[in-house]
Amino acid sequence: MRVVLCYPVEQRHRDQIAAVSPDVEVVDAGQDRIAELLPTADIFCGHAKVPVPWEEVVAAGRLRWIQSSAAGMDHCLVPSVIDSDILVTSASGLFANQVAEQTLALLLGLQRGLPTFFRQQQTKDFTRRPTGDLHGKTVGIIGLGGNGRRIAEILAPFHVRLLATDLFPQNKPSHVEALHPAAALHDVLAQVDIVILCVPLNPQTHHMMDTEAFAKMKQGSILINVARGPVVDELALVNALESGRLSGAGLDVTELEPLSKASPLWEMPNVIITPHVGAQSASRVDNSTALFCENLECYLRGEPLINVVDKELGFPRPPSD
Repeated sequence: MRVVLCYPVEQRHRDQIAAVSPDVEVVDAGQDRIAELLPTADIFCGHAKVPVPWEEVVAAGRLRWIQSSAAGMDHCLVPSVIDSDILVTSASGLFANQVAEQTLALLLGLQRGLPTFFRQQQTKDFTRRPTGDLHGKTVGIIGLGGNGRRIAEILAPFHVRLLATDLFPQNKPSHVEALHPAAALHDVLAQVDIVILCVPLNPQTHHMMDTEAFAKMKQGSILINVARGPVVDELALVNALESGRLSGAGLDVTELEPLSKASPLWEMPNVIITPHVGAQSASRVDNSTALFCENLECYLRGEPLINVVDKELGFPRPPSD
């Protein structure tokens, strides 16, 4: 059984996977060889960031299981994979702590005026300027999955009012005041001071934050995007920032990555941009490998796997109440 990897493993990770079973052949394709080697895989673990021949892979009929090393599944849930019998599992929730920390960094950076003060630091300017407060704000978390729930936990001690939306509005945490269905997006946008995007990218969420959505937001509100860039219509975002509808935006993801050097977002004084590092962690590869090994053991024993993705939804279905 050939396992093809495409994430930044070391020899110890390859050895860890190989130790699961003597029947497993581990091949580290990396980004350079994944397009060549993916058609030879029985199992694929990783996240290909280069074009791969998914149609050819599906047609070959060899690949049985995809274990994504990311929570977002847009890199592999192409129509041919969705329509196939290939089992797909994700890393949903595995990096929730890191995404929550990134969210907090972006949000507090904007609230406390760090972009302004960083620029002042470059010119040795010690001028006091106004700052904002997080305590007492109303925060809308759009997508209360693994990342969204952890972000809610982290924000609760700041004495914020938490509202949320989700495709499956169930199992509401006690610290979240109200959990609404996804269709209530615009109603929630109108009530909150801060919007945090945590939804997966799929046809339903693509450009969900468009001109109409930004018009629903409070004057002077803040947008944080730790989901996927194409969830936001970037032109509409620029217009909302330039008009003052938004007072700031914290973006760990952009519609096209890397963000074009011509984008006006780079020069905006009320925008913080980080290069899609929300899930980064010193232990990321270790944790990803541990999850894969646990799932691989289940797979070989014919037992249910962790984080099985509903391929139509693009993420694992949450447990019912």
